[in-house]
Amino acid sequence: MRFAFGKIPPEILEKIVFKHLGVKRKEVAVGPSLGVDCAVIDVGESSIVVSTDPITGALERIGWLAVNINANDIATFGVHPSFFASCMLLPEKTREKTIENLCAQMDEAAKKLEISIIGGHCEITPGLTHPIIVGCIVGITKRGHYVTSRGAEPGNKLILTKTVGIEGTAILANDMEAQLRGKINDELLSNAKSFFESISVVKEALLAFETGGVTAMHDPTEGGVAGGIHELADASNVGVKIFEEKLPVAEETLEICRFFQIDPLQLISSGALLIATKKQYAAKILEKLRKNGIKASIIGETLDNPKKRILVRKDGFETELVRPRSDHLWLALGKRA
Repeated sequence: MRFAFGKIPPEILEKIVFKHLGVKRKEVAVGPSLGVDCAVIDVGESSIVVSTDPITGALERIGWLAVNINANDIATFGVHPSFFASCMLLPEKTREKTIENLCAQMDEAAKKLEISIIGGHCEITPGLTHPIIVGCIVGITKRGHYVTSRGAEPGNKLILTKTVGIEGTAILANDMEAQLRGKINDELLSNAKSFFESISVVKEALLAFETGGVTAMHDPTEGGVAGGIHELADASNVGVKIFEEKLPVAEETLEICRFFQIDPLQLISSGALLIATKKQYAAKILEKLRKNGIKASIIGETLDNPKKRILVRKDGFETELVRPRSDHLWLALGKRA
C-alpha cells in the first residue's frame, strides 16, 4: 500500500501504531487514540500534558510554526503550554544564517506565548531538500483540570474560531508567491502572507475553557477543517451536522484555493479552533471571544449516530462531509513551477 503525503490513515494507526506502545503505566491518564493530539501523565497533584508535531510542508517561518503548532495542541486541552524542545533536521549545505533564522523564529514565538525552550537536537541530515523541525511541548495543570477531544456529547454546538484554511493560505502565499503574483489581487496576496500571525489558538482555547461548558476542543491541522471535524467526531464517537453557509472562509483563502483548484475545507487550518460546547454555553463563549477580539461562528452540532457526518450545502441539500485522504496543501505544492 502506497500512502499519500501527510498523516497516516486512521485505520493504519489502529491496525499497527496503537498496537505497539511499550509498557502500560498507571500514570498515563490519556494515551494514544484517534483524534487526540496530546498525552496526559498524572504525577502527584498535577497533570502533565505532552504533544509532538513536525513542520514538514512549509519553507518559510518554520521555526515560528514549530512553536505555535505544538503550543496549539496543548491549548486545546485548556492548558497553557510552558516548555518546548525541538529537533532540527537540516539539509546538506545549510548555512549558519539559516540556523540563526530558525532559532530566532522559535525564540520570538516562544517569548510571545511565554514558553521556555528547554533543549533539543540539531543536525545535518542526508537526503533532505529543506529543513524539518519536530517539536515536543509540555503544559502542566492541576490533576484532572483539562478537556480532551473525546468529550463531545450529542446535542453540543460546534464553534469554529477565525476562518477556514489559515495555515495553508499563509504557506501557499509565501512559498508559492511567484506563481500567485499577478494571478490574484496584490493586496489579497499581501494579506494572505500575513496569515502566519493568526496561527496561534492559545488565547481563544484558554478563554473558551475558562468560560465553561466546553466538552471538547481540537485544532484542525492536516486535513483542514473537514479533517478536524472528523477527528473530533471519531474521538468522541458522535456524528455531526455542519452548515456550509456558516463556515467562515476568508477571501484570500478562496482566491488562492481557486487558483490551485483545491478545497478550502481540506486545507491545513492551524489558527482555527473547533470547540464543542453544551448548548446553553455557546452564546457565552461567543461573547467572551468577541470581547477579546476573536471572531467565532457556530458551524453545526453533534449527533447521536457516529456514522452520520452531514454537510448541509448552501442550497439546503445534505451530503456527506468529505474525509480528506491527504491535505490539499500537498496538491498545491505539487504544482510548484
